[in-house]
Amino acid sequence: MENTLNTYSSETARLAKPAESHDEEGHDHSHIHLATPGTTVVEGSGWKGHWDLLLSLAILLFLLGLRYIFHVIFPQSIDLGLHIIALGLSAYKIFRLAFRRIKRGDFFNEFVLMSVASLGAFYIGAYSEGVAVMAFYCIGEWFQDTAVDNAKRNIKALLDVRPDKATVYRNNTIIEVDPSTVELKEIIRVKPGEKVALDGILVSETGSFNTAALTGESAPDTKTKGEAVFAGMVNLNTPADIEVTALFRDSKLSRILAMVQDASGRKARTQLFISRLARIYTPVVFFLALSVCVGPYFFVEQYDFNTWFYRALVFLVISCPCALVVSIPLGYFGGIGAGSRNGILFKGSNFLDLIRKVNYVVMDKTGTLT
Repeated sequence: MENTLNTYSSETARLAKPAESHDEEGHDHSHIHLATPGTTVVEGSGWKGHWDLLLSLAILLFLLGLRYIFHVIFPQSIDLGLHIIALGLSAYKIFRLAFRRIKRGDFFNEFVLMSVASLGAFYIGAYSEGVAVMAFYCIGEWFQDTAVDNAKRNIKALLDVRPDKATVYRNNTIIEVDPSTVELKEIIRVKPGEKVALDGILVSETGSFNTAALTGESAPDTKTKGEAVFAGMVNLNTPADIEVTALFRDSKLSRILAMVQDASGRKARTQLFISRLARIYTPVVFFLALSVCVGPYFFVEQYDFNTWFYRALVFLVISCPCALVVSIPLGYFGGIGAGSRNGILFKGSNFLDLIRKVNYVVMDKTGTLT
């Protein structure tokens, strides 16, 4: 138990609601912000949280249906107005992020790229394309957020193995308190069937504990007076008194949860490479798109700005680094979440890379792997 535990049994864990999947400044999934037990967090990846995007898509499909199925074309002013409404519904968050990034001097990012492509399409009169670019981009973001939320949901299932109350002796009485308020050397009582809330030393003569949540060991572990007992163990028989030796935040169980919480921060080489590449890739894409638009002016006899500007916008869209930058970290993040769902804790993305090199796994008779 003194070593860091890499495996974990979450048989009795319940699902906790996921926290916000990314901050408003963009794709930041490097930290998993876990809610404490009993905390309610509003989930934003459902359709109700994207009503504006769905309405924008509905307007776009309605206009396309009228044009290409029923051959109904609105006057230019009405057509432009409806497309502006659709663009505003789907793109206002992206425009806001792009503006904030530009204010900070960051001109080469996916938000600016998509904003330029969408507004450029409107400039040359390709209204439907401008809305479609932003709408489908935001739908991709929605799918990404859903994937992150699913991974977080699996990781957050670990939270409920940490007790949210402790019974402590104070002033000759026994009271229930928040485990985080219990001090060192205080005596806590654990009733049969309850989880131990904090690490400590057994004060009672004997005690039998289920340690499966920490070690995977199915057989009860009998402790005697003076032996160490850890948070997360379940008392099986008689009430047990335990002298606290570690604060709630310093318990073995809390450290395990913190390890998983910070797991995605330990990046694999592939993630680090993609992060470095993105800083170079995005500016290159911008300048290549600019050359697609301006370059032919010096080589083509009948140069038409709108034609080549349209082609440059197409190049910008297909070269958007979003999928490249997001897919790799999201893949590792999902792997950590899937492992947590199956009771396996990875200390970081780099260990996901290492485990693929494993040829043999040797276990003891209990099937425990640490």
